Amino acid sequence: MSETEPKAKKKRKASVVVNESWCKGCRICVEFCPKQVFEMHGLKAVVRNESACILCYQCEMLCPDFAIAVNEIKDNDRAV
Repeated sequence: MSETEPKAKKKRKASVVVNESWCKGCRICVEFCPKQVFEMHGLKAVVRNESACILCYQCEMLCPDFAIAVNEIKDNDRAV
């Protein structure tokens, strides 16, 4: 690769968690997620496709119950 060629962007990884005890099933995350990361199971939102998350944080910002947490996973982060 020459110096003038742009480097390929590495896909950022996300951790998306729904606190089911706080979720009241309003469907806002399902409706506003641009990558269909969420789906409804009964009256609760659940993460369907975490790898599709683009870290836009729309779900976290729009959730009226603060039931969603989105975090970027850095390459040097390890699960414990």
